[in-house]
Amino acid sequence: MTLEDPRAPRTALITGGTSGMGLETARTLLRNGTKVAITGRDPDRLSAAVDRLGGGDRLIAFAGDAADLGSLDAMIHEVAESFGELDLLFANAGVAAFAPASDVAEAEFDRVVGINLKGVYFTIQKALPLLVDGSAIVVNASWTAHRGMAGGSLYAATKAAVQSLARTLAAELAPRRIRVNSVSPGYITTPMFYDNVADDAHEVIRAAIPAARFGTAEDVARAVAFLGSDAASYVNGQDLVIDGGLVGVAGGARV
Repeated sequence: MTLEDPRAPRTALITGGTSGMGLETARTLLRNGTKVAITGRDPDRLSAAVDRLGGGDRLIAFAGDAADLGSLDAMIHEVAESFGELDLLFANAGVAAFAPASDVAEAEFDRVVGINLKGVYFTIQKALPLLVDGSAIVVNASWTAHRGMAGGSLYAATKAAVQSLARTLAAELAPRRIRVNSVSPGYITTPMFYDNVADDAHEVIRAAIPAARFGTAEDVARAVAFLGSDAASYVNGQDLVIDGGLVGVAGGARV
């Protein structure tokens, strides 16, 4: 799609928009002429993201915690004041967590489920009054929802849950013609990737990917922009795996 693409959504809300896939999706949508709101928990990172995006008066940003319902209420109120309505919601905010199931404490369970599942669920619920009929919701899931990975039980469970949520809501919101899809990224070179994947594992993982490379945030951003646009008007209740063939062609990474 090109600048000011007529198929692009007019307005969009992206949670977790300060880095990685959320930031790149905001950049892609702004380039297409969309007015974009981004959120993030860290005010300093949020300010830095605004500077990097340079969206002018088509970009607004709100600090908030997706796992806190009061914070979500405030965020939705601000979006309503600024945009009035939404054409696209990208429920992207999430955290990574990898440990053997025997080591996961209750506090860690509550933290990860609170952000990755509760946060997504209530972000969508609270955004529904702003979403126009015929709009789109995209949920960020993960390739780990498709194939088991040792050490990923908690993370993968939350991603499988939001993938299922997207399909269910696609049916529930059909009377309003709101399309709900998910994306399941593979190994994408974001800050979260480098924080959670050891350097000495990179070559082993790359060897398991038929595309012979890691994905980029832009790979995911282009997919989200497509699913949020009129070009995807007949795509609903689907999960788009963006992994270079890791799941569908070669199976899971051997790590």
